[in-house]
Formats: sequence, C-alpha cells, structure tokens
Amino acid sequence: MRLPRDMSGEELAALLRRRFGYRLVRQRGSHMRMELSIGDLSHSVTVPRHRAVHVGTLNGIVAAVAAHLDLTPDDVRARLFQR
Repeated sequence: MRLPRDMSGEELAALLRRRFGYRLVRQRGSHMRMELSIGDLSHSVTVPRHRAVHVGTLNGIVAAVAAHLDLTPDDVRARLFQR
C-alpha cells in the first residue's frame, strides 16, 4: 500500500490514536509526542505538526510503530490508511 502524500501531522496523530491507541503526551512547537503503553512497555513517536508530513518521515513513523507492535510495515499501513 502506498503512503499518502498529503497527510497532515494532525491527521496522522488522530489515526494513531484511533487505530492503535497512541495518546498525545506533550507538544512542543510544531512537534507532537505520541505514546503507547502496553503493560510495562511504552513506545513514543514524534509526529511533526505540519500541513503535509514528508513521505520519508511518515515511512519512519510507520516502521517504528510496526517494530514496536511486532507487525510488518505493510500491516501498519493497511490499518492506518484503510478507507
């Protein structure tokens, strides 16, 4: 599945919240820190609060979420960007 080219940071944060349970723990300037806690383990990703998140940045966030949840990046993309 291809990554969207026009997704804003706010939209990405909302999808991470809805689909995987990440929550906003802080914001500083134009960056949001999202965190997922499962038991004793927690995982944080930084999401830029830009109009359009660069594809490489989006790919890195997807890869980090996939590694933490023990999923493939394709599985994460499918769950995040399904219609």
